[in-house]
Amino acid sequence: MSDLLRLATAGSVDDGKSTLVGRLLYDTKSVLADQIDAVTRASVDKGLSTPDLSLLVDGLRAEREQGITIDVAYRYFATPRRSFVLADTPGHVQYTRNTVSGASTAQMVILLVDARKGVISQTRKHAAVLALLGVPKLVLAVNKIDLVEDPATVFANISAEFNSLTSSLGWASEDVVEIPVSALHGDNVAVRSENTPYYDGPTLIEHLESVPVDAEPHRVGLRFPVQYVIRPRTAEFPDYRGYAGQVAAGEVTPGDEVVILPSGVRTTVTRIDTADGELDSAHAGRSVTLVLADDVDVSRGDVIASPADAPEPLGEFDATVCWLAEKPLRPGARLLLKHGTRTTQAIVGTLVERFNEQELTSEPSPESLELNEIGKISVRVAEPIVADDYTVNRHTGSFLLIDPAGGNTLAAGLVGDAIAAVELGERV
Repeated sequence: MSDLLRLATAGSVDDGKSTLVGRLLYDTKSVLADQIDAVTRASVDKGLSTPDLSLLVDGLRAEREQGITIDVAYRYFATPRRSFVLADTPGHVQYTRNTVSGASTAQMVILLVDARKGVISQTRKHAAVLALLGVPKLVLAVNKIDLVEDPATVFANISAEFNSLTSSLGWASEDVVEIPVSALHGDNVAVRSENTPYYDGPTLIEHLESVPVDAEPHRVGLRFPVQYVIRPRTAEFPDYRGYAGQVAAGEVTPGDEVVILPSGVRTTVTRIDTADGELDSAHAGRSVTLVLADDVDVSRGDVIASPADAPEPLGEFDATVCWLAEKPLRPGARLLLKHGTRTTQAIVGTLVERFNEQELTSEPSPESLELNEIGKISVRVAEPIVADDYTVNRHTGSFLLIDPAGGNTLAAGLVGDAIAAVELGERV
């Protein structure tokens, strides 16, 4: 059985992301014949001699009419060696928030640049955002390599500049790979191209199939946010009490001692139930119901954790946020904070600094954070949250800030000072 890799695309507008994603789907035979026929007919109508594979993925009418990608869309494809879930994200500056959404759970990101333009400001912005999000692996796809006069020199220069950038952002050299491609013609996507004799590395699909990616790069003990308390009170199950949710980190087995947070009460797991029966253990990502030895007070929003490394509940903390709303963020804002299964009232204290992703510097004490800007803030919550530092665990260190009036998401947040790790060129 093949394993699963979660990846995302990023890059500036017109770099060819939609064409590349369409090429990946086409070359892995992940689209139906009638879809290919429809794309071929539409391409002929546009006066093209070859199928425009971007039409396979730019599904919204507005996207087709403007020739751009607007929304985040999830694509699924597979090879004999691995299955893939790909978040196809927009390239426009005003849609950076969508890139944050798509890359937040990615184990790898394919970052595109146009060989004719090289590394531009939007490339640097995306790379900085991906570094803050802790994306473990990067592929730089130097697209449209067939359109430059001296491709070997262009590819070498772009690779050198990108390596310098990613090194300053904290990636190790072995975690970043550059590949020259032509998404339009398929060069080095699934088939090695004779047009790039200067390149002797893997094709894009070969790299995606073989790159080692750890589902949990930072190991922590059990983190189990309680989503629902199950008490049937039926004749068959008069005294049953189970705690349903998804294992956010670590592993749990019957007999394990656990601590209920934020109360701090300790007990033992006696059983792991699912709709298909009991389990001997459950790993991160598995949705289960835990049955505990003692009749303790546990409710939605609480976290069942390993006592060995249980995080301290946080009532006030610093966080790195990417502001996603048109209305600026200012000190004193009263918002809702959603972390795991808990939603609580929150007040933004000070705006500590604003991150300049182009210069990899920060501006202290800004008056506000505008749309798509990244900064470090202090937050105070009405009910404590049980969170790890984001650099320790991405799943338990992330949260959302929400508009209490309309329910819209205003910011993606990372517990702790992710900016410091980027500025120092360090990866925790």
